[in-house]
Amino acid sequence: MVPDAPTSAPQHFSERNFYLREFHGRTLALAFAEAALPEVPSIAPVLSDLEANRNSVVVCVPGVLAEDVLPGVPRLADRAEPLAACLWRAFRSSPVVVLELPAEGFVGACHRVGLSLGLRKLVWLDGEGGLVGTDGRRTSFVHLEQIEALRAAGHQPGGDRAAFLLEIEGALRAGLPEVNLCSPAGLSQELFSYSGSGTLFTQRCYLEVRPLGLDDFESADALISRGIEEGFLAPRNREERDEVLARASGAFVEGISLVGVAALQRCGSAGEIACLYALTRFLGEGVGAHLVASLSRRSRERGDSALFACTTHARSAAFFERNGFERVSTDLLPAERWRGYDPQRRERLICLRELPVP
Repeated sequence: MVPDAPTSAPQHFSERNFYLREFHGRTLALAFAEAALPEVPSIAPVLSDLEANRNSVVVCVPGVLAEDVLPGVPRLADRAEPLAACLWRAFRSSPVVVLELPAEGFVGACHRVGLSLGLRKLVWLDGEGGLVGTDGRRTSFVHLEQIEALRAAGHQPGGDRAAFLLEIEGALRAGLPEVNLCSPAGLSQELFSYSGSGTLFTQRCYLEVRPLGLDDFESADALISRGIEEGFLAPRNREERDEVLARASGAFVEGISLVGVAALQRCGSAGEIACLYALTRFLGEGVGAHLVASLSRRSRERGDSALFACTTHARSAAFFERNGFERVSTDLLPAERWRGYDPQRRERLICLRELPVP
């Protein structure tokens, strides 16, 4: 969406910092597939980032191959009982602990550890990286129902990865919220970027769209900053940004992770959708469509005479047209929308109005 002409430059946005805030203070589990063990040293920078972020990390490795993994780091055997208490004590001396698990049944053992510790995320490090679809493209996001569909359609990975996918499915069904699959070299990108480098598995892709609470503002502001840097959103000054946040709704995956944001603003007697932005990793889940549908309902409920959207991007205009909007002249928007507005900018705008609901 295109807001009023910029009056100040946006603050620099960092995807890495955005995700570090998301992970702050949590415990993560990293599980190394046997073939990926030689690449353990490549994750050292990520471990340093997580340590500085006050994260604790459990590095799960097959016990028979664990001797040279992260020398100097405290280690526990799978016989440690109770495991949670042993890890809690070990974390007092080191933010990273190596957990040696039996090589036989290693995948299932790692998932049981994640479940028993109540962890939100387990990251599988495998030399092959994330799943690749039949079209040769990486599948970046998969929820439980999609795993079932992949298997039913015969598109599950071949060889050992078929069994591996079944293990992930079982772990999600048992209650593990998230499993990431990536290569060791791609770990930083998988954890700290919107696009990721592998595949993120979740229990379900239920998208909850709700008005932002005050504690959501920081994450939502970071998304808006990202949209500005990518050129999809025009800059606003700080006061305008704050007012947008106060009127914005967010799309949350599993009720926690903010993956999209948009605001419903007053435009005379009409409403206008502003600052619509969604994480690229979740675009296939219809984040933008869910946000537009939610704001459309709110617009009708409060009695707006019409609902508009404005953009300079043909791609964004096409999105709105797919979601029940039609292109209209800028003259059809309320006159107050253009007070103090740059005439040259107005000439470049594509304005859209929601079609009446049948």
